[in-house]
Amino acid sequence: MVPERGVVIARACLRDGSGGSPTAVAPDGSFAEEERRAVPAEWGTSHVVFVAVRQGQVWLRFFTEVGELPACGHGTVAALAVLAERSGLPEYRTTLHAGDRAFPGRAVRRPTGFEASFDPGPVTVRETTAPERDLVLPLFPACAGPAAVASVGRPRMLIPVATRADLAALTPDQDRLREACDRLGLLGCYLYTVPTPDGRAAARMFAPSIGVPEDIANANSTACLAAHLSHQGLTTLTVDMGDSLHSPASITATTETGPEGARVQVGGLATLSTR
Repeated sequence: MVPERGVVIARACLRDGSGGSPTAVAPDGSFAEEERRAVPAEWGTSHVVFVAVRQGQVWLRFFTEVGELPACGHGTVAALAVLAERSGLPEYRTTLHAGDRAFPGRAVRRPTGFEASFDPGPVTVRETTAPERDLVLPLFPACAGPAAVASVGRPRMLIPVATRADLAALTPDQDRLREACDRLGLLGCYLYTVPTPDGRAAARMFAPSIGVPEDIANANSTACLAAHLSHQGLTTLTVDMGDSLHSPASITATTETGPEGARVQVGGLATLSTR
Protein backbone atom coordinates (compact mmCIF):
# COMPACT_ATOMS: atom_id res chain seq x y z
CA MET A 1 0.00 0.00 0.00
CA VAL A 2 1.23 3.50 -0.85
CA PRO A 3 1.74 5.30 2.50
CA GLU A 4 -0.12 8.58 3.02
CA ARG A 5 2.96 10.26 4.42
CA GLY A 6 4.44 12.62 1.87
CA VAL A 7 1.47 12.62 -0.50
CA VAL A 8 0.41 16.11 -1.56
CA ILE A 9 -2.55 17.27 -3.60
CA ALA A 10 -1.60 19.87 -6.18
CA ARG A 11 -4.32 21.79 -7.97
CA ALA A 12 -2.69 22.17 -11.36
CA CYS A 13 -3.45 24.76 -14.02
CA LEU A 14 -5.63 27.10 -11.98
CA ARG A 15 -7.56 29.91 -13.64
CA ASP A 16 -7.42 33.30 -11.92
CA GLY A 17 -6.20 31.60 -8.74
CA SER A 18 -8.98 29.04 -8.35
CA GLY A 19 -10.17 25.70 -9.73
CA GLY A 20 -7.51 23.58 -11.39
CA SER A 21 -7.10 19.82 -11.64
CA PRO A 22 -6.51 18.05 -8.29
CA THR A 23 -3.54 15.72 -8.75
CA ALA A 24 -1.94 13.43 -6.18
CA VAL A 25 1.84 13.76 -5.96
CA ALA A 26 3.51 10.87 -4.10
CA PRO A 27 7.09 9.84 -3.32
CA ASP A 28 8.01 6.85 -5.47
CA GLY A 29 8.83 3.49 -3.97
CA SER A 30 8.62 -0.26 -4.51
CA PHE A 31 4.88 -0.34 -5.13
CA ALA A 32 2.92 -2.87 -7.14
CA GLU A 33 0.95 -1.56 -10.09
CA GLU A 34 -2.38 -2.21 -8.39
CA GLU A 35 -1.21 -0.12 -5.42
CA ARG A 36 -0.31 2.73 -7.75
CA ARG A 37 -3.62 2.50 -9.58
CA ALA A 38 -5.52 2.67 -6.29
CA VAL A 39 -4.12 6.08 -5.32
CA PRO A 40 -6.36 8.31 -7.50
CA ALA A 41 -9.56 6.84 -6.07
CA GLU A 42 -8.16 6.97 -2.53
CA TRP A 43 -7.25 10.64 -2.84
CA GLY A 44 -10.17 11.74 -5.02
CA THR A 45 -8.10 12.65 -8.08
CA SER A 46 -8.05 11.52 -11.69
CA HIS A 47 -4.26 11.02 -11.75
CA VAL A 48 -1.29 10.41 -9.49
CA VAL A 49 2.34 11.22 -10.24
CA PHE A 50 5.09 9.32 -8.43
CA VAL A 51 8.29 11.33 -7.95
CA ALA A 52 11.83 10.08 -7.39
CA VAL A 53 14.81 12.42 -7.04
CA ARG A 54 18.24 10.98 -7.77
CA GLN A 55 21.46 13.00 -8.08
CA GLY A 56 19.61 16.24 -8.64
CA GLN A 57 17.39 14.90 -11.42
CA VAL A 58 13.75 13.85 -11.25
CA TRP A 59 11.96 10.73 -12.45
CA LEU A 60 8.17 10.78 -12.88
CA ARG A 61 5.60 8.01 -13.30
CA PHE A 62 1.94 8.73 -13.99
CA PHE A 63 -1.08 6.52 -13.21
CA THR A 64 -4.85 6.62 -13.45
CA GLU A 65 -7.08 3.90 -12.02
CA VAL A 66 -6.75 2.07 -15.36
CA GLY A 67 -2.95 1.98 -15.58
CA GLU A 68 0.28 3.80 -16.31
CA LEU A 69 0.62 6.69 -18.76
CA PRO A 70 3.88 7.59 -20.55
CA ALA A 71 3.22 11.29 -19.97
CA CYS A 72 0.80 13.60 -18.18
CA GLY A 73 1.01 17.36 -18.62
CA HIS A 74 -0.94 18.55 -15.60
CA GLY A 75 0.78 15.82 -13.55
CA THR A 76 4.13 17.31 -14.57
CA VAL A 77 2.94 20.78 -13.55
CA ALA A 78 1.83 19.34 -10.20
CA ALA A 79 5.16 17.59 -9.60
CA LEU A 80 7.14 20.73 -10.45
CA ALA A 81 5.09 22.78 -7.99
CA VAL A 82 5.73 20.28 -5.19
CA LEU A 83 9.44 20.12 -5.96
CA ALA A 84 9.69 23.92 -6.13
CA GLU A 85 7.95 24.31 -2.76
CA ARG A 86 10.30 21.79 -1.15
CA SER A 87 13.38 23.46 -2.64
CA GLY A 88 12.57 26.79 -0.99
CA LEU A 89 13.97 28.57 -4.06
CA PRO A 90 12.22 31.46 -5.82
CA GLU A 91 12.90 29.68 -9.11
CA TYR A 92 13.38 25.94 -9.38
CA ARG A 93 14.85 24.22 -12.44
CA THR A 94 15.56 20.54 -13.02
CA THR A 95 15.82 17.79 -15.60
CA LEU A 96 12.76 15.58 -15.66
CA HIS A 97 12.64 11.97 -16.82
CA ALA A 98 9.34 10.44 -17.89
CA GLY A 99 8.63 7.66 -20.33
CA ASP A 100 11.74 7.34 -22.46
CA ARG A 101 12.81 10.98 -22.51
CA ALA A 102 14.58 13.63 -20.44
CA PHE A 103 13.47 17.26 -20.63
CA PRO A 104 13.79 20.54 -18.72
CA GLY A 105 11.21 21.73 -16.21
CA ARG A 106 10.87 24.99 -14.32
CA ALA A 107 8.68 26.44 -11.58
CA VAL A 108 8.64 30.03 -10.31
CA ARG A 109 7.21 30.98 -6.93
CA ARG A 110 4.37 33.50 -7.29
CA PRO A 111 2.14 35.14 -4.65
CA THR A 112 -0.71 32.85 -5.73
CA GLY A 113 1.23 29.60 -6.18
CA PHE A 114 3.85 28.14 -8.49
CA GLU A 115 3.99 28.92 -12.19
CA ALA A 116 5.34 25.71 -13.76
CA SER A 117 6.28 24.97 -17.35
CA PHE A 118 8.09 22.24 -19.27
CA ASP A 119 8.99 20.98 -22.72
CA PRO A 120 6.48 18.25 -23.64
CA GLY A 121 8.67 17.01 -26.49
CA PRO A 122 8.26 16.97 -30.26
CA VAL A 123 4.66 17.10 -31.41
CA THR A 124 3.60 15.13 -34.47
CA VAL A 125 0.43 16.14 -36.29
CA ARG A 126 -1.29 14.39 -39.17
CA GLU A 127 -4.60 14.29 -40.96
CA THR A 128 -7.25 11.89 -39.73
CA THR A 129 -7.85 8.64 -41.56
CA ALA A 130 -11.21 7.58 -42.95
CA PRO A 131 -11.72 4.94 -40.21
CA GLU A 132 -10.92 7.54 -37.54
CA ARG A 133 -13.43 9.97 -39.00
CA ASP A 134 -16.08 7.28 -39.42
CA LEU A 135 -15.79 5.99 -35.85
CA VAL A 136 -15.24 9.22 -33.91
CA LEU A 137 -16.83 12.20 -35.63
CA PRO A 138 -20.44 10.89 -35.50
CA LEU A 139 -20.06 11.12 -31.71
CA PHE A 140 -19.38 14.86 -32.04
CA PRO A 141 -21.92 16.37 -34.46
CA ALA A 142 -20.76 19.87 -33.41
CA CYS A 143 -17.46 19.35 -35.27
CA ALA A 144 -16.91 22.57 -37.23
CA GLY A 145 -13.88 21.80 -39.38
CA PRO A 146 -11.24 19.25 -40.27
CA ALA A 147 -10.03 17.21 -37.32
CA ALA A 148 -6.40 16.17 -36.84
CA VAL A 149 -4.48 13.56 -34.86
CA ALA A 150 -1.57 14.82 -32.76
CA SER A 151 0.85 13.08 -30.44
CA VAL A 152 3.46 13.78 -27.78
CA GLY A 153 3.80 10.10 -27.01
CA ARG A 154 0.22 8.91 -27.51
CA PRO A 155 -2.11 10.11 -30.26
CA ARG A 156 -5.29 12.02 -29.57
CA MET A 157 -7.82 13.56 -31.95
CA LEU A 158 -8.11 17.36 -32.08
CA ILE A 159 -11.63 18.39 -33.11
CA PRO A 160 -12.71 22.02 -33.64
CA VAL A 161 -16.14 23.36 -32.66
CA ALA A 162 -17.54 26.76 -33.53
CA THR A 163 -18.40 28.33 -30.18
CA ARG A 164 -18.03 27.93 -26.43
CA ALA A 165 -21.76 27.22 -26.27
CA ASP A 166 -21.29 24.31 -28.68
CA LEU A 167 -18.41 23.07 -26.55
CA ALA A 168 -20.42 23.29 -23.34
CA ALA A 169 -23.31 21.34 -24.89
CA LEU A 170 -21.22 18.26 -25.74
CA THR A 171 -22.51 15.00 -24.25
CA PRO A 172 -20.65 12.20 -26.05
CA ASP A 173 -21.61 8.57 -25.50
CA GLN A 174 -18.71 7.48 -23.26
CA ASP A 175 -19.08 3.77 -24.02
CA ARG A 176 -19.01 4.31 -27.78
CA LEU A 177 -16.14 6.77 -27.45
CA ARG A 178 -14.10 4.35 -25.37
CA GLU A 179 -14.73 1.57 -27.88
CA ALA A 180 -13.71 3.81 -30.78
CA CYS A 181 -10.55 5.07 -29.05
CA ASP A 182 -9.56 1.54 -28.02
CA ARG A 183 -9.99 0.30 -31.57
CA LEU A 184 -8.03 3.21 -33.06
CA GLY A 185 -5.32 3.43 -30.39
CA LEU A 186 -6.27 6.97 -29.41
CA LEU A 187 -5.72 8.46 -25.97
CA GLY A 188 -8.94 10.42 -26.34
CA CYS A 189 -10.55 13.39 -28.07
CA TYR A 190 -9.74 17.05 -27.42
CA LEU A 191 -12.44 19.41 -28.66
CA TYR A 192 -11.56 23.09 -28.89
CA THR A 193 -12.92 26.44 -30.02
CA VAL A 194 -11.13 28.44 -32.68
CA PRO A 195 -8.75 30.78 -30.80
CA THR A 196 -9.41 34.50 -30.68
CA PRO A 197 -6.81 36.79 -32.32
CA ASP A 198 -5.03 37.10 -28.96
CA GLY A 199 -4.78 33.30 -28.62
CA ARG A 200 -7.60 32.50 -26.19
CA ALA A 201 -9.61 29.31 -26.65
CA ALA A 202 -11.62 26.77 -24.67
CA ALA A 203 -11.42 22.98 -24.78
CA ARG A 204 -12.72 19.74 -23.33
CA MET A 205 -10.78 16.45 -23.25
CA PHE A 206 -12.64 13.13 -23.18
CA ALA A 207 -10.48 10.08 -22.42
CA PRO A 208 -12.62 7.18 -21.13
CA SER A 209 -10.07 4.62 -22.35
CA ILE A 210 -7.71 5.66 -19.55
CA GLY A 211 -10.45 5.91 -16.94
CA VAL A 212 -10.99 9.68 -17.31
CA PRO A 213 -14.39 10.43 -18.86
CA GLU A 214 -13.41 14.11 -18.94
CA ASP A 215 -10.18 15.80 -17.86
CA ILE A 216 -10.29 19.06 -15.92
CA ALA A 217 -7.01 20.16 -17.51
CA ASN A 218 -4.94 18.55 -20.23
CA ALA A 219 -1.63 20.30 -20.85
CA ASN A 220 -0.18 17.86 -23.36
CA SER A 221 -3.23 18.10 -25.61
CA THR A 222 -2.99 21.89 -25.37
CA ALA A 223 0.64 21.59 -26.49
CA CYS A 224 -0.56 19.47 -29.40
CA LEU A 225 -3.09 22.12 -30.36
CA ALA A 226 -0.46 24.87 -30.14
CA ALA A 227 1.79 22.95 -32.52
CA HIS A 228 -1.14 22.22 -34.84
CA LEU A 229 -2.05 25.92 -35.03
CA SER A 230 1.51 27.25 -35.22
CA HIS A 231 1.40 27.44 -39.03
CA GLN A 232 -1.22 30.19 -38.57
CA GLY A 233 1.37 32.37 -36.83
CA LEU A 234 -0.08 31.79 -33.37
CA THR A 235 2.83 31.80 -30.88
CA THR A 236 0.95 31.97 -27.55
CA LEU A 237 -2.18 29.99 -26.73
CA THR A 238 -4.20 30.06 -23.51
CA VAL A 239 -6.89 27.40 -23.24
CA ASP A 240 -9.69 27.37 -20.68
CA MET A 241 -10.90 23.97 -19.50
CA GLY A 242 -12.81 22.45 -16.60
CA ASP A 243 -15.93 24.65 -16.66
CA SER A 244 -18.23 21.70 -17.34
CA LEU A 245 -16.74 20.00 -14.25
CA HIS A 246 -17.10 23.13 -12.06
CA SER A 247 -13.35 23.48 -11.68
CA PRO A 248 -12.10 26.18 -14.07
CA ALA A 249 -8.58 25.63 -15.37
CA SER A 250 -6.24 27.37 -17.81
CA ILE A 251 -3.18 26.10 -19.65
CA THR A 252 -0.72 28.28 -21.55
CA ALA A 253 1.47 27.08 -24.42
CA THR A 254 4.10 29.05 -26.31
CA THR A 255 5.46 27.90 -29.64
CA GLU A 256 8.66 28.54 -31.56
CA THR A 257 9.01 27.26 -35.10
CA GLY A 258 12.46 26.22 -36.31
CA PRO A 259 14.04 23.96 -38.91
CA GLU A 260 12.83 20.85 -37.06
CA GLY A 261 9.26 22.14 -36.73
CA ALA A 262 7.29 23.56 -33.82
CA ARG A 263 8.70 23.38 -30.28
CA VAL A 264 6.33 24.05 -27.44
CA GLN A 265 6.59 25.10 -23.79
CA VAL A 266 3.44 24.39 -21.81
CA GLY A 267 2.34 24.90 -18.24
CA GLY A 268 0.14 26.61 -15.71
CA LEU A 269 -0.24 27.80 -12.14
CA ALA A 270 -0.48 25.31 -9.26
CA THR A 271 -1.19 25.41 -5.53
CA LEU A 272 -0.59 22.72 -2.91
CA SER A 273 -2.59 21.19 -0.08
CA THR A 274 -2.79 17.99 1.99
CA ARG A 275 -5.86 15.78 2.25
